[in-house]
Amino acid sequence: MTNYSSSIQAGDHTVLGANPDDGGVNFALFSAHAERVELCLFSDDGTEIERIDLPENTNEIWHGFIPGLKPGALYGYRVHGPYDPENGHRFNPNKLLVDPYARELVGEIKWGQAQFAYRMDDEEKDLAFDETDSAPSMPKCRVVDPVQFDRGKEPGPMIPWSETIFYETHVKGFTQLHPAVPAELRGTFEGLAHKDVVSYVKSLGITSIELLPIHWFPDDSHLLDKGLKNYWGYNTLGFFAPASRYYGPRGLAGLRDMIRTFHDANIEVILDVVYNHTAEGNELGPTLSFKGIDNFSYYRTLPGQARYYINDTGTGNTVNTSHPRVLQMVTDSLRYWAQSMHVDGFRFDLGTILGREPKGFDQRSGFFDAIGQDPILAKMKLVGEPWDIGPGGYQVGGFPPGWAEWNDKYRDTLRDYWKDEDGTMQEFAARILGSGDIYDLRGRRPWASVNFITAHDGFTLNDLVSYNEKHNEANGEDNQDGHDDNRSFNYGAEGPTDDEAINAARDRQKRNFLASLFLSHGTPMLLAGDEFGRSQMGNNNGYCQDSDLSWVHWDNLPPSAEQLREFTRRLIALRQEHSIFRRGSWRDGMHLTWLNPTGGVQSEEHWSDPGSTTIGLRLSQPNGSADEMTDVLLLFNPHDGDVPFSLPDDTAWTLLVSTADPTAKEGSITAEEYKLPSRSLVLLRAGQ
Repeated sequence: MTNYSSSIQAGDHTVLGANPDDGGVNFALFSAHAERVELCLFSDDGTEIERIDLPENTNEIWHGFIPGLKPGALYGYRVHGPYDPENGHRFNPNKLLVDPYARELVGEIKWGQAQFAYRMDDEEKDLAFDETDSAPSMPKCRVVDPVQFDRGKEPGPMIPWSETIFYETHVKGFTQLHPAVPAELRGTFEGLAHKDVVSYVKSLGITSIELLPIHWFPDDSHLLDKGLKNYWGYNTLGFFAPASRYYGPRGLAGLRDMIRTFHDANIEVILDVVYNHTAEGNELGPTLSFKGIDNFSYYRTLPGQARYYINDTGTGNTVNTSHPRVLQMVTDSLRYWAQSMHVDGFRFDLGTILGREPKGFDQRSGFFDAIGQDPILAKMKLVGEPWDIGPGGYQVGGFPPGWAEWNDKYRDTLRDYWKDEDGTMQEFAARILGSGDIYDLRGRRPWASVNFITAHDGFTLNDLVSYNEKHNEANGEDNQDGHDDNRSFNYGAEGPTDDEAINAARDRQKRNFLASLFLSHGTPMLLAGDEFGRSQMGNNNGYCQDSDLSWVHWDNLPPSAEQLREFTRRLIALRQEHSIFRRGSWRDGMHLTWLNPTGGVQSEEHWSDPGSTTIGLRLSQPNGSADEMTDVLLLFNPHDGDVPFSLPDDTAWTLLVSTADPTAKEGSITAEEYKLPSRSLVLLRAGQ
């Protein structure tokens, strides 16, 4: 057996992680407060075979080079230092630690006392030092060959922002029940890359598939105890390592192939990333990586009470991006996924956290400044979830230029409007036109507003119009989890029903939401399955439901599902073919006129009438190309009753879309006063 301890050299401190080079592997780990770092090597069966002290510490980086070690080697760290929780230090060399820069993790966590640095049965809790060795029950890091891509030869699609349509989905949930995907590939990256899956996404007109987290994450012990799993994946442990649960036969290569396959179809791949917290929880959480490497540097602790964590995320801890090495880790991770794995952009979970400095959210935080000046990252699609639970955490509109944001004001307003809530018209008008009241500043564009009706968190579109209340009993929390403010309506029955009138009302409302979404200015995001009415049976918090409750069902769909899917395709095609529905600038010369049902221009009196919610929007684009529509009229009626609407008489009008009748053919409107159907959106174009 090779004795690497005798041959280890000083190595290089400038490249963090485990990097093969010149006939060996260089290891480098940041820890500002460690006293000693041991590199642990393992056999393929997980047996620890050697512990090697990293010989050098340069600029708070512990490092060493091992000649003869090859890619594929398994390793982890044991870090020595003070176990002093009161002062923010939680070193315990009995705990095997995951390298923050590990490119691949092998194995799973086998939960028990071993993962905790303190004795769980001691009344002093996290102050009581534990000596149980965690190595046998921890995943191991694998040394991976550098992934080399040449961007000049394999450029991504680079879809213009104004043409972008996001499609939010889950690697496993989208493929687990797909009949065309071979059984051995279902639930994997390779399954998602199956030609029928990619062709389907392409057929909808989607430009950018947005994947729920694929960074390595564990299943929480409390979920496993209830027979559940962490399905969504918002509990990252490895920011460079893919979630191996999604590996198919080709492993890591399958992920790279998946991204390439979508690129070949001219579809971008966007990753939902979670840099705001980790899987280690609060002071009573496990010691798996960062907590045992340098707790005081990696996490934000309470001033004067460093035993405890600042919890602006609601998950127990908050990553300390104010520390330069932690910020470096985040940006290094982003560049790795951008340059080595070739993803096209990122959606940042609880993104406000990343802009937090000790005094609160700062649009000029170190994180935003680092991203904004980075020659690689600044060109990516960057989307923030602009809220957290900390003080001043709601920052919709507060992100810097260059960023897009999830716009929950759009979601809430559209839901209220189509329920015909009084007083929603002015807000609705702003949201349809790209939320200029929020984003028209500092040169930001309409695309900065990512418009959505539904997302992974909350009701699906079908459930939004089928349930008045959430039904999360399957989550094992007595239906106490998940949002209560759903702004939903069931139209007369809770859940599935055979009542044809109720089902007709629900189907029409689905079409209203979809038509509003794709005919609004801004960047639309569609939740996978909403295009054909996927249901989670009223569960609005499927984070722990790795089951057919959350998986997309493809077979035995009712005729209404295919009708809705074709309606969605038609809407997306209209948006993509006619730039009048996807303006790229606030100052593009487009003429906007709001009309009331009497045919006149909307007056201040009409705007201030809370019960007056039927309205028309005329869009005129004098500089449009010859093959595009340049003059259209959108009519909105959320009322449960028809409304006569006087059409502008300066031109003839042709019906293109009516949510009251998705099968309606294009045809001329002859009457000057159009009978706008109950609960409907109508699109007319000028001319016959």
